Amino acid sequence: MEPPVRRSLAVALVALALLAGGLAAGTAAARVPAAAPAPTVVGNISGPAYVGTSSTGTYYINGTGGPAIGANGTVVGNLSWKASVAGDNLTGVALSPNSSTLAVGHPSRTTLTVSNVTQTLTISVEVFSTYQTENASANFTYTVHVVTPYVVRATLRDISPTPVGPFSVTVDLDGRSVGKVNVSLIAPNGSYNLSFAYATGGLSTGEHTFTISLGNESGLVRFSNGAVQYSQSFYVVGPAPDYALWIVIGVVVFFGVLFIFATRVAARRRPSARK
Repeated sequence: MEPPVRRSLAVALVALALLAGGLAAGTAAARVPAAAPAPTVVGNISGPAYVGTSSTGTYYINGTGGPAIGANGTVVGNLSWKASVAGDNLTGVALSPNSSTLAVGHPSRTTLTVSNVTQTLTISVEVFSTYQTENASANFTYTVHVVTPYVVRATLRDISPTPVGPFSVTVDLDGRSVGKVNVSLIAPNGSYNLSFAYATGGLSTGEHTFTISLGNESGLVRFSNGAVQYSQSFYVVGPAPDYALWIVIGVVVFFGVLFIFATRVAARRRPSARK
């Protein structure tokens, strides 16, 4: 039988060895870097906040983050989205497509078609990020107001002996460009009915001016009087005292019949041969 002192010493050495082993294991575990948490899924939708009745609006959806994005920012999984639209009257309202995949830095496009009902619509989007068995998502919304637009109309008539076009017509409001109309080929003595709808939450009380200008990318198309633009002013009355009950009412600004002559006729005419 061992003396008591030796037995105590042996027990102490075993305990010390176990403690040292535990410290070594703890040190090794501490040296293993913890896995970085996956970035949060984020996304957004952009596009017009106001859309004219019986028209369409184009919207762009972005999304990134979650387990589909690797530590160095590369895509290792799948990013996708789905969307829906809500409102008081969804007859004639559609979102197409309502789902698709996503590529980081390259937004996905969808088109909202609305009816002739003025109302407020809400587009709801959910972005999904998946990799193997991991998945995460994020939700966000976008508000769209369907309003009666301001409409610019004009009849363009070709009075030259040759076809005119195609060309563009730029529309300005109070000196600021608000859109463009691409005019197709107009036959000799033919006409083109130009129409442009501008959707807005309302214009301030007072006089405003729409201006239409020939794009003239080639500089060969002019109005018959040599001008390249026409302007038309209109007056906007103030909203009703109870603004909450006031509905945005657009106006129609008609420029009448504008005669166009293509100077390209002269540019293409060959000089007569000398005798």
